[in-house]
Amino acid sequence: MLNKRQITTTNETFEDQMTENRSRPKSFAEFVGQETIRNELGIYIKAARTRGESLDHVLLYGPPGLGKTTLAGIIAHEMGADLRITTGPAIEKAGDLAAILNNLKENDVLFIDEIHRLNRQVEEVLYPAMEDYAIDIMIGKGPTAKSVRLDLPKFTLVAATTRAGMLTAPLRDRFGIIERLDYYTTEELGRVIRNTARKFDIEIDDEAADELAKRSRGTPRIANRFLMRVRDFALVKGDGRVTKKITESFLDSKDVDALGLDEDDRRYLGIIINQFGGGPVGVDTLAAALSEDVNTLEDVREPYLLRNGFLARTPKGRQATEKSYRHLGIPFGGTE
Repeated sequence: MLNKRQITTTNETFEDQMTENRSRPKSFAEFVGQETIRNELGIYIKAARTRGESLDHVLLYGPPGLGKTTLAGIIAHEMGADLRITTGPAIEKAGDLAAILNNLKENDVLFIDEIHRLNRQVEEVLYPAMEDYAIDIMIGKGPTAKSVRLDLPKFTLVAATTRAGMLTAPLRDRFGIIERLDYYTTEELGRVIRNTARKFDIEIDDEAADELAKRSRGTPRIANRFLMRVRDFALVKGDGRVTKKITESFLDSKDVDALGLDEDDRRYLGIIINQFGGGPVGVDTLAAALSEDVNTLEDVREPYLLRNGFLARTPKGRQATEKSYRHLGIPFGGTE
């Protein structure tokens, strides 16, 4: 079970997978949020099916936990195609990718998560596969080696990344459809929570669902995780019904405040203010002070703080905003 310093992580856990597999929507009609993306993908899919063609390749990017994998599954379902799933780090060699591609059937959807972590040799194999539906493989070694081109069935690559800026231009340019997922509103998260509660037969008050939504950092994965854990609280400390009082007790025990910031968020902002005069300070310096990985700060910690006005990125580094001072109870322009 996640401890209170892990409860708000956007990294997917095994329990998250189990919850999402059961609660995951199967169609755009069931999917909550990302309305513009849903509408656009629906049009592209309908047009592709009308023409009798495979859908153009799709790149989904944005913070983790917003539904990129779910959308890949819906795309396959709406296209009436099979979904094959892998990740960038799992494809270690060009031969691994060739084997995956060679096993695809006509109009299959191949989903590659964390595509920014593909190594360059593998990426080179992907280019002709995406563009010409063919791969070039080498037979033999040394002077007698020769290149053989294998034709592939028409397929759709759906790729997901939290770091679109790390994709090379040649790879990015081969996607015909590029969509950015954004954080959810509190109202949308409330709908996600109620939908998941229905699928798991969890009795939850509207006020409790709204409170969970407010503190879920705009992320469905975190909202569903909170719901699963507060369900346990309600069973042990109440009558099984998730009420606002039980919900507040659970979230307070996890040090998740009214705006969704956890202990690590407040520590991060506190170090900028108290140790570095509010900034600006370089991310490498912050990572060392927090004993954290730079990528973790940039991918997990900072996006929510930036979007909600607690943090500013300047050419000289990170800087705490006036909102951060107020939230931590520190006079703006000085420390106590």
